[in-house]
Amino acid sequence: MDYQEKARRVIQLEIDELQRLHDRIDGSFGKAVQALQQALTQGGKIIIVGVGKSGNICHKLAATLNSTGATATVLNCQDALHGDLGLVDEGDAIIAFSYSGETRELLDILPHLKRLRITLISITGQPKSTLASVGDISLDVHVEREACPLNLAPTSSTTNMLVLGDALAMTLLEARGFKKEDFAELHPGGSLGRTLLTKASDIMRSGDDIAILGAQETIQCALEKMTATRTGAVIITGDDQQVIGIFTQGDFTRAFQTQNDLAKGKVGDYMTVNPISIPADKLAAEVLALLEDHRIDDLVVVDSNNRPLGLIDIQDLTRLHIL
Repeated sequence: MDYQEKARRVIQLEIDELQRLHDRIDGSFGKAVQALQQALTQGGKIIIVGVGKSGNICHKLAATLNSTGATATVLNCQDALHGDLGLVDEGDAIIAFSYSGETRELLDILPHLKRLRITLISITGQPKSTLASVGDISLDVHVEREACPLNLAPTSSTTNMLVLGDALAMTLLEARGFKKEDFAELHPGGSLGRTLLTKASDIMRSGDDIAILGAQETIQCALEKMTATRTGAVIITGDDQQVIGIFTQGDFTRAFQTQNDLAKGKVGDYMTVNPISIPADKLAAEVLALLEDHRIDDLVVVDSNNRPLGLIDIQDLTRLHIL
């Protein structure tokens, strides 16, 4: 059996169904996003409901929405009939998943939900089903074929549900003006949160931990300063104390290959002029981007007048688990 070919067949079938879903997106999708945004703006929440495999999709969508600042929860159909309907408030938006649109457990709670003046968004593979007909907005995830070789196990259909849920969540994110800083506030524990919340001023070495010299100082002096501060670079300033260059261990290595008596040479003759720098209030993500884009190991942190405040060594990012 050619397992690789079997895998490609499954993936291609799902790609084909996703393309059909892509082509079916219409004005109803925009109305759904607006309904979700309105519910959140008015202090409501998004409640997601489904049974079986659709229920699994509900949990994924709720997690995605919550991680992007859109309050969402999953309502268990069975529990809803025994008290959990109490979590539904007027003004909430309900997203109901059922491929057949005829799932009995789901249909049983719909009359109770509709009495609460909520907005019901139906996501189903059967546009003429009961769920589609009672929904205020109906989105079609119909597939011509499941990826299952028996055309039985929910595969292409659940992928369509998953991707449509992601599309709703990401479009809602943009509509609400949700930014990467907001995302970081909700993910403070991981490396992504550290990257987005940490600023250059939090990472940089400063004070006695950095070396700053004038351009007329010698290479010998620069090396002594590097050794004393245990840094790989010296910041070079002009008469007005503004940054005019940086002298790194790399600069020293390149100069040493061509100069026999390098120690007495002026550091300004061998420095990198107008080095890459960054304001202290910039995020660690921007620090990382500059280091990677310019393939450098040291970054000068400056104030609004281009005066040196500190130095960031790429090793500092590793120490803080940002890199």
